[in-house]
Amino acid sequence: MKTRRQGFLLIAGALISAFFLTCFVATRAAAQDNPLQEAGSPATDTENDVPSIATASGGGVIGPDYVLGPEDVLTVSVFNVPELKQTVRIENDGMISLRLGRVKAAGLTTKQLQKTLEAEWGETYLENPQVTIFVQQFHAQPVSVIGSVEKPGIYQLPGSRSLIEVLSMAGGLVKRPNGAAGRTVYVTRKGSFEESPMVDGMRQITANQIQIDLKKLLYSRDVGLNIAIKPFDIVSVTKAGIVYVAGEVKKPGGFLLDDRDTFTVLEALALAEGPTSNASKKSARIIHRSDDGSFSETRVDVGKILNGKGEDVVLAANDVLFLPNSRTKYVGKRSAESVVGTLSGLIIFRGL
Repeated sequence: MKTRRQGFLLIAGALISAFFLTCFVATRAAAQDNPLQEAGSPATDTENDVPSIATASGGGVIGPDYVLGPEDVLTVSVFNVPELKQTVRIENDGMISLRLGRVKAAGLTTKQLQKTLEAEWGETYLENPQVTIFVQQFHAQPVSVIGSVEKPGIYQLPGSRSLIEVLSMAGGLVKRPNGAAGRTVYVTRKGSFEESPMVDGMRQITANQIQIDLKKLLYSRDVGLNIAIKPFDIVSVTKAGIVYVAGEVKKPGGFLLDDRDTFTVLEALALAEGPTSNASKKSARIIHRSDDGSFSETRVDVGKILNGKGEDVVLAANDVLFLPNSRTKYVGKRSAESVVGTLSGLIIFRGL
């Protein structure tokens, strides 16, 4: 009887010791410092503050191919082990500090990091752990979008994105009269474009820059123009060119070329609502500014063009069509610089 009672006490003592040992191990795991919160402060569940854009599979809408990098903010959690839930920032050396140790995260996809943690923790701490990775903030894969887009700036690439998708991230192309998008988008890359074969509508400017026809990109079915954008690419959308009409016309000002390269004199006059009754049509001039800032002039007889007796001259971006007053003292007396100066004031006044 005494022996049986002693055996019962030994078994009970062993069970109690095992219970306290388990509690001790769990307490030690939970007591390790969280690098994103101060010692003694309560854990903060940022998952409720920042909308989650990943899923338990480690990818979600960002896709499992998203490669993590320094400054990305992750929430790591384990199913049925709330003590291990933690929000961390990837450090500059690519590591993250979790309660069960430091782990390399940079260079891995969210899926790869999930599998790495499950394998390591399954061998040492937990039985068949189910790890979830949420990417709370992207900071590792920037792309710059500049030029004639609605919201120019730096955007983070949440996985693979095409050129059209990146333009959409920046709000699309500008449509306002004073800054409408031109015909071209340039993509500049740190590396080369060897993996992007040149197709119709695309031209390689340098080893690390290509030019793409925007109209063909948006309206053709050629997927070769909709190239994949990589981290650190610079996407630059040109502004539409402007042809100016000044002097004796009913509506002087600047007129956008939009998706065109040129206007003719007739088209420019139509946009300016035609010459006034005081215009000297035979003494009109086309003023062209060179790259070095100098001006050159070409005399045109607008009257002959309007009557179909003269060739309709082509105007390029930044050209000025000037019609002087018919009174003798004004005809041919104004220099190109004064015409451009007067027109510039008019454009600024109108807010074009």
